[in-house]
Amino acid sequence: MQLQYPVTLYSEPEGGYVAQIKDLPGYLTQGETLEETIANLKEARELWIETAYEAGDDIPLPSTDDT
Repeated sequence: MQLQYPVTLYSEPEGGYVAQIKDLPGYLTQGETLEETIANLKEARELWIETAYEAGDDIPLPSTDDT
């Protein structure tokens, strides 16, 4: 499943970055560089969806700006 969720990236004042997918409750990941943060983002998104699927939880569809 390759759903394209909107991502919010924040730079941290002390260094590094945080990535959040607001459509996936509790989803947050971080990294020291943008490249590391993006890699962590992909892995964490897959794990979030896999865990929700195995638990029988709803997996939200990505939100869009088309309202």
